[in-house]
Amino acid sequence: MGKANYLVDGLSGTGKTTVADELARRGLQAIHGDRELAYPGDARTGEPFETSGRDDHIWDVAKVRTLVADRRQDVTFFCGGSRNFPQFLDVFDAVFVLEVDLTTLHQRLDARPDDEWRDGVATDRELITRWHATKETVPAGIAIDATAPIEQVVDEILARCGIDA
Repeated sequence: MGKANYLVDGLSGTGKTTVADELARRGLQAIHGDRELAYPGDARTGEPFETSGRDDHIWDVAKVRTLVADRRQDVTFFCGGSRNFPQFLDVFDAVFVLEVDLTTLHQRLDARPDDEWRDGVATDRELITRWHATKETVPAGIAIDATAPIEQVVDEILARCGIDA
């Protein structure tokens, strides 16, 4: 999709969808990974699960690679989380990880209706608290303070990409 391709990742509730929406509002190419690339499946094999609502939310690796290979756009941002990120991190010029404190994370999850999250399955708060502490489900990358207003969050990402906001 872009001559430069960036991944914007983070835990559920850190603002990946909101970042994608703001990037698109500014006229930039933004892929909503959780909507356009994701399905429930095995992170190692890519085999889909027959039932959704499981914690193994993965992206279609072939589709990610195909989108990245299309160089018609100057820049593309892939926004979303995936348990199989190690299989496609090599295609990105940089990875940004949205971070918020645990209190903010719980407040955001409280404000989000369950039907907007994993086919209506409520967020497992014990699991998300563990992931917040261990960062085991997000790639290493450039930490972005996602507690700031969305315009500032996106401005910081763009500045780190060398793109005028």
